Amino acid sequence: MDTMAKEIVISRSGLTALEQELEELKTVRRKDVAEKIKTARGFGDLSENSEYDEAKNEQAFIESRIAQLEAMLKHVRVIDNEDLNLDAVSVGSHVKIEDEDGDVDEYDIVGSTEADPMNGKISDESPVGAGLLGKKVGETAEIQLPNGATCVYKILEISRAQL
Repeated sequence: MDTMAKEIVISRSGLTALEQELEELKTVRRKDVAEKIKTARGFGDLSENSEYDEAKNEQAFIESRIAQLEAMLKHVRVIDNEDLNLDAVSVGSHVKIEDEDGDVDEYDIVGSTEADPMNGKISDESPVGAGLLGKKVGETAEIQLPNGATCVYKILEISRAQL
């Protein structure tokens, strides 16, 4: 196994969600796709059998996702919200920031597996998330965005994210 594998930082609820997805794939989806393959085989010539090809592709996707989840779970570090240091932004922090125009936004800084920007959860690996890491209340973060623009954010508050 790769000893240099990247650590995956995740909340307790995020870990539970990954474990549930893995269990669903292994116990339900595997059986469903096996049944589809069996049924499709009954349709005759496999070389021109689109149902069979579709079922085999679904099976490959499921097996790939199972392998991906199992690999991720081997390198998980669960965020302990009680031990979170609120002096600086880190994974598990809820931050209130102000941009140069005076607009105020709030985000939870989460690991990449839990990122959901539309719901205020940004990854620690995203440009904004990475740029805020380590910053303290009152400090500013100058962040280069993928489009080449630069944004400056002032940290107004740091608290525990409700993960």
